[in-house]
Amino acid sequence: MSDQAPDHGIARAFVLAAGLGKRMRPITATVPKPLVEVGGRALVDHALDRIAEAGIGEVVVNVHYLADLMEAHLVRRAGPPRITISDERERLLETGGGVRKALPLLGEGPFLILNSDSFWLEGPRPNLQRLVAGWDPQRMDMLLLLASAATSLGYEGAGDFQMEKDGRLARRAEREVAPFVYAGVAITTPAFFADTPEGPFSLNLLFDRAAANGRLHGLRLDGQWLHVGTPEGLRDAEERVRTSAVQP
Repeated sequence: MSDQAPDHGIARAFVLAAGLGKRMRPITATVPKPLVEVGGRALVDHALDRIAEAGIGEVVVNVHYLADLMEAHLVRRAGPPRITISDERERLLETGGGVRKALPLLGEGPFLILNSDSFWLEGPRPNLQRLVAGWDPQRMDMLLLLASAATSLGYEGAGDFQMEKDGRLARRAEREVAPFVYAGVAITTPAFFADTPEGPFSLNLLFDRAAANGRLHGLRLDGQWLHVGTPEGLRDAEERVRTSAVQP
């Protein structure tokens, strides 16, 4: 991989594509969730297209469930970004562990983390470009893309975070309702993974570490987040894409 970073300092991204997609069954009995299509295109391709549009040319994608299908699809993909596979066939490492395993492929600079099923209808300015422009390592250990819990399609939870005016985030307290939900996109640095455990662990560990130090920040998504977590959510997302004047 090239070490040359774009102007915003973020040269690489990591796409989480190894999960089992259990809530999307029976669709994912034979197709990995990242290859499920919305608007005629696989979820992982929507993610990779947006990464390329944000000026990031190097991407690591992890694989585990139906890994041969994932690899075959990614090999056939034309155009940027350039893709390197992080193979988790032997052991699924969860979100944090998957990133940690891939750190040697990600270089030393800040990088983007994107869930392969993160999907939204864009506002006037592409959200990944807004996120990378908002990254400030002097103030932040992590910067998260957040969606409005109230306006996101298919989301029925109590939210994840409260956000201060300066963008700092705090976890939703128990039995509390929070206005923002994590939209599956983050920026961080390899150094922030120091002292993380071997094997599987969740990125939530790092969210909490950053929040405890006042260094977890958020950016509100401009547009509408579509929670594609179940077959019903997929159908709703397809309908929303069809009826939207702005295509994703």
